[in-house]
Amino acid sequence: MKVKRILQSILIGGTSHTGKSTLAKKVASILGLEYLSTDSLARHPGRPWKEKPELIPPHVREHYSLLTVDELISDVLNHYEKLWPLIDTILKSNDVQGKRVVLEGSALWPISVKEHHLNGIWLTASDGFLKGRIYSSSNYQEKTLEEQKLIDKFLARTLRYNEIMMKQIHDYTLPYLNVEDFSNIDELADQCIEMLNLNSRNQV
Repeated sequence: MKVKRILQSILIGGTSHTGKSTLAKKVASILGLEYLSTDSLARHPGRPWKEKPELIPPHVREHYSLLTVDELISDVLNHYEKLWPLIDTILKSNDVQGKRVVLEGSALWPISVKEHHLNGIWLTASDGFLKGRIYSSSNYQEKTLEEQKLIDKFLARTLRYNEIMMKQIHDYTLPYLNVEDFSNIDELADQCIEMLNLNSRNQV
């Protein structure tokens, strides 16, 4: 594939378990850019499961067991909003240095990316697809009933996040890809780069 020049750093957002990091690393490799993840910028209760004999940290267990889905969404979006000054600083610093990066993470909220006039694309999938991936990743069937309840709360937050995210994407006509439409990562990466190039040309 002939790679065209992308005008600015690339942002890949989306809900959990859509394959953001896998795609971002692939795109970074193709374009010869540095890969970064917003997950490394600040701590927040992550996935509520661990592989035995590891234990779920108490604060993570408490987070998912005590908060409602609405409270979980509000909490995580507030966390992402607080991350934006740091994300903005990193991207501006890279621009000053003439450096391009591929940054991925759920913190890349559509309206924030749009307001900063950045080059972003989002990954989405159906509820059934996301449920299957989360259950597989967490080894759901092998967990205790209490652990399954935590995973189900995480799943509910993931689906709600995806719903709100897609509404913003449609409202602001932003680019996105449904990962179920692609049979492998190479096809997904090719389409991602093509859409980002088109988006860059439209912004010029």
